[in-house]
Amino acid sequence: MEHYHISKGKHFYTIGLSYKKADADVRGHFSLTAESKLKLLEDAKNEGIDGIIVTSTCNRTEIYGFAQHPYQLIKLLCEHTNGTVEEFEKVAYIYKNKEAISHMFRVGTGLDSQILGDFEIISQLKIAFVSSKNAGVANPFLERLVNAVIQASKRIKNETDMSSGATSVSFASVQYILREVKNISEKNILLFGTGKIGRNTCENLVKHTKNNHITLINRTKDKAEKIAGKFNLKVEDYANLQSEIRQSDILIVATGAQNPTISKELIYPKKELLILDLSIPKNVSDDVAQMENVTVLHLDHLAQMTDDTLERRKLCIPAAKLIIAEVEVEFNKWLEMRKFAPTIKALKKKLKGMKDAELDFQSRKIANFNNEQAEIVSNRIIQKIMNHFANHLKDDSNTSDESLELIQKVFQLEDATK
Repeated sequence: MEHYHISKGKHFYTIGLSYKKADADVRGHFSLTAESKLKLLEDAKNEGIDGIIVTSTCNRTEIYGFAQHPYQLIKLLCEHTNGTVEEFEKVAYIYKNKEAISHMFRVGTGLDSQILGDFEIISQLKIAFVSSKNAGVANPFLERLVNAVIQASKRIKNETDMSSGATSVSFASVQYILREVKNISEKNILLFGTGKIGRNTCENLVKHTKNNHITLINRTKDKAEKIAGKFNLKVEDYANLQSEIRQSDILIVATGAQNPTISKELIYPKKELLILDLSIPKNVSDDVAQMENVTVLHLDHLAQMTDDTLERRKLCIPAAKLIIAEVEVEFNKWLEMRKFAPTIKALKKKLKGMKDAELDFQSRKIANFNNEQAEIVSNRIIQKIMNHFANHLKDDSNTSDESLELIQKVFQLEDATK
């Protein structure tokens, strides 16, 4: 990317790990909190990185950014998480330049999601870009790229059935409950954690189970009360977590805690309990699953479930790829134009200098010379000439380097690449 005049960094990279090779435990090691993301961006800026975006979800943690070497980005990730470089290398992927661009398109449009067509990632990408912009590490390239991915995502939603049906981790968890639990409307359900996944799960529970015995608990009680008020549900204090768990038939854990919040000691050993852990990192201790009366499912298990909705979505993949290809081609055309920008700018400056010198000469030579009209006419001619050059470079990218060299030579544009 060094020839495109878009960053001080030599190359554009995507570094990260996802559900494809990293299990929930490993993803948990590299999970970034809101605070650690901001600190990472701040440190990146201090290191001279001028373009970087950081995303961390239950399915993946990724950094998109400019660097001399990908290790700069890997180092930042490991410094702000509990993961190590050695662990990262075992499960990670690294994409460079055009491949890194293509990867963002796949991720942002839901084609790379754990549940195909899950479009929540695009809103997370938007939020990540805003954070980078506020931190002063979002250059025009990243803004253009994110907007292009958003455009592709919108087109796929509008022009295909990729987003048809209700399919997400939260919906998959409720589907599992409906399929596996008898008399679900009579069971006591406890939802611990009311972040985004918790809210979505709560909405699906109310909509599909017809259950009036749903209790919400959140460390910050007022957040739980806002959701409970919407659905007329019960809210309990965090201090009552143990007693509420012991009264429950189903426990859904969706907190953002970095360490397990549900331990063996909290659970009554003589009552059947189904636990769905929708958290990254895992929020249910491993020893809980060893209890004979407890069944524990993590979101990785839930995400593997397929149904008719997912099968229909798979049929939309070819159409979605065509849309992505169209938008990506347009983005790459813009990127190619960035390579021409210094030469075009230098050429315009050169032509303007020639124009100014000629108008000055003619104004001294011709009586009553109309300088204002001559300025208008000559500027329009220069603009037409510039458009011809720009269109040639844009349409003939195979020989653009030779064309740039010729333009620089003919017009003696010695400072065109500076």
